[in-house]
Amino acid sequence: MPRLGLTFTALSALLLSTACDDASGSTASIQLRDDCDPATFNAALGAGTCQHSSQGGVTVTAFNSELTANHSVAAWSIRPATLTLNVGTTLPVMNLGGETHTYTEVEQFGGGVVPALNQLSGNTTVAPECADQAGVASSTVVSGGTMQHTFDETGTERYQCCIHPWMRQTVTVR
Repeated sequence: MPRLGLTFTALSALLLSTACDDASGSTASIQLRDDCDPATFNAALGAGTCQHSSQGGVTVTAFNSELTANHSVAAWSIRPATLTLNVGTTLPVMNLGGETHTYTEVEQFGGGVVPALNQLSGNTTVAPECADQAGVASSTVVSGGTMQHTFDETGTERYQCCIHPWMRQTVTVR
């Protein structure tokens, strides 16, 4: 089974090189990223919160300080932040971070499922799609996981992490 996944990823990269582009050129995947420090995140939030295998990264204290000051944490992001691609394109959404994230389509950006993170990020109005437990569950990507997403409607689409609501992406589908 792993061979099939590698073959599909390589084939996708070749086929998509002209199907989707962003400011830096072509992309073959969407990446959910963070840089959580497992020692401090797991101590503060519970074992398994941060799945990175090595020590280091952004500590809980630094995370909270940056979030309070900036309403976001730069290391927690969806990449690329903007994307233009053809209707019908399917891309892998890969969680390269240590925490669980969602890749949830929303009508308008808003808050997510964690009230404290909504408050600190200034997203006090929850996006309705993030309030839908089934929708959030179906868009969840665990650390190290991948899901496939097909862009099946033309127009501008918005995606966010319903856990970390400043993680956002705008996609133009043509």
